[in-house]
Amino acid sequence: MIKKQYFTIPGAKGRSMLMDLTFDETLKDAPVVIFAHGFKGFKDWGAHNLMARYFAENGFRFLKFNFSHNGTTTDHPTEFANIIAFSDNTFSIELQDLETVIDFICGGSAMPSVSGVYLMGHSMGGGISIIKTAEDERIVKLVTMASISGFRNLWAKEIEQQWRLQGIAYFLNKRTGQQLPLKVSALIDLDKYPARLDILARASEIRQPWLIVHGDADPTVPVAHAEELKAANPGAELVIVPGADHTFGASQPYLENTMPALLLEFCRQAISFLEN
Repeated sequence: MIKKQYFTIPGAKGRSMLMDLTFDETLKDAPVVIFAHGFKGFKDWGAHNLMARYFAENGFRFLKFNFSHNGTTTDHPTEFANIIAFSDNTFSIELQDLETVIDFICGGSAMPSVSGVYLMGHSMGGGISIIKTAEDERIVKLVTMASISGFRNLWAKEIEQQWRLQGIAYFLNKRTGQQLPLKVSALIDLDKYPARLDILARASEIRQPWLIVHGDADPTVPVAHAEELKAANPGAELVIVPGADHTFGASQPYLENTMPALLLEFCRQAISFLEN
């Protein structure tokens, strides 16, 4: 039987991170996949829960979590209810959060410990996952889904001067109409740690098996990003999914009982890669 277990652990700057683990109770020692969501995302976005169940049905434990500063709260895990936290977010904070999650999984404090994990990241979470994989030998394999190849690709370069002058920039959440604020600390983070936060440079250092999956109809992160990642690490496997957009057919809210066909194709590709 497929079950789900919930956890809350402290993330960066003491902010809580909600997590859930989907698993087959007869396979309690199954390998663990950690899923890192993207910019303006959260662990329960769209069809993420259906994806978690599919992985559990195919022999994995699937853990997804909310980054501590993604703007959601423990009381409102699917809404940007804390825009102050969102505004304080940086890439270094997300790397710290991901390390905390890996420590939690590998520490064995709340579940059978594991010596290594599989890491999966979507969009900005893909960029975070690339850096962490280059840094952390506990990550056995990496799967990136519509990943960015550079953090500055998340915004138009021409806004940076005004952003530095005003100390804040706003990013539209098209679903809710919210203008989500992000302080200049995100830019300062890139200025302060240029080597660590260079996704392509870190990509070239990855020695673990890596599957890059991208849709050729992605309007948010063009497929050229995947090609840049592949060029940085020729040993990685690149799969282009014809017709797939940035979320492989999912949307928020997603009210269907089955995954979109393109997301199912992504899951099949990822599972085949992780099993071999």
